[in-house]
Amino acid sequence: MSTAPDLDDPTTDPFDVAAAAAEHIAAKSGVAGHDIALVLGSGWGGAAELIGDVVAEMPTAEIPGFLKPAVDGHRSTTRSIRVERPDGSVRHALVLGSRTHLYEGMGVRRVVHGVRTAAATGAETLILTNGCGSTHIGWRPGQPVLLKDHLNLTARTPLEGAEFSDMTDVYTPRLREVARDVDPELPEGVYAQFHGPQYETPAEVKMAHLLGADLVGMSTALEAVAARHCRMDVLGISLVTNLAAGISPQPLSHEEVLEAGRQAGPRISDLLARIVAKI
Repeated sequence: MSTAPDLDDPTTDPFDVAAAAAEHIAAKSGVAGHDIALVLGSGWGGAAELIGDVVAEMPTAEIPGFLKPAVDGHRSTTRSIRVERPDGSVRHALVLGSRTHLYEGMGVRRVVHGVRTAAATGAETLILTNGCGSTHIGWRPGQPVLLKDHLNLTARTPLEGAEFSDMTDVYTPRLREVARDVDPELPEGVYAQFHGPQYETPAEVKMAHLLGADLVGMSTALEAVAARHCRMDVLGISLVTNLAAGISPQPLSHEEVLEAGRQAGPRISDLLARIVAKI
């Protein structure tokens, strides 16, 4: 494990730990800086193989500030990928292989450490993906949805102190246009992040829908806030893995989420790879 400053120590600057993590990634990968970073949620893991050529792969838990993934469906390695764009130019993508969720009880700093590390490597663009529940009967498992906004229902924030950051365009309009150029039929929706790990009750889903949420899940919003604070452009894409409680007549299960991701994996991975090539 790393001897970098402890994220759990309130006297530690979390950006110092992110800088140490970025130095580790540069040393292990041989890539001085990255241009784009991706967090691949449930169902999205296969996209990394289609994005480009893997330059380096390293155990995520060995990178300062990172933990082993606690959720099935998340990889335990972080990869540096060489992306060749249609115009012949080359970019480097950092695929973060471990997402820490708020419900794990490790603190908000851990939740957004990957985002801050990506920014410290030089990445100016962040792609956040997730598996989620849908509050719309018409959006069935396997449907990818662009995020146009979110509701942070966790009652937490990654910002500490008087850190005022504009959230008018949390999910960058220009990047959403790129995604729609790749697939004009992609719908857009609002994502609500709950704390978890319990799935939402039917009443909570109804509340979220009345507040404007089309999708519900347990990630993404806090990461997006941290990314905008780091002045990164953000693209969010959700994969509907289940109808939310009260919408679906069936009880919810994590296995249902994983199975929906497995079935949709090839299609959404190809979609994401084509989007990355155009960014």
